[in-house]
Amino acid sequence: MADNIALLHRWFEEVWNKKRESVIDELMAKDCIAHGLQDGVDVSGTAPFKEFHRGFLARFPNARIEVAEALQDGDRTAARCLVTGNEAGTGKPVKFSGMVICRWKDGRIAEAWNNFDFHLMELQLR
Repeated sequence: MADNIALLHRWFEEVWNKKRESVIDELMAKDCIAHGLQDGVDVSGTAPFKEFHRGFLARFPNARIEVAEALQDGDRTAARCLVTGNEAGTGKPVKFSGMVICRWKDGRIAEAWNNFDFHLMELQLR
């Protein structure tokens, strides 16, 4: 079994902190389902996830996601994260936390359950 925690750290460091969209194709299954990212609508597949990724980074171009801790149980990892950044245009800072559980298959995220405090993020931008 791969070290899925190392893959999880790589996901956040490369995809989010280094903004390397190409790594999405390396670490996410083409038919991956990401729950909890867009108003109750699942993000299914790498192309829609890339759209979400681009949109978030356009809004918060200096976003950083720190993995505060991560756990692994079989093919699943869980991580507690801290997100920081500034909104493009206004420069307003945001700082909020979240959790994600990923199910891994063949070294790629097959499904993810996200619970980030987007409400707190929006409150900070008022």
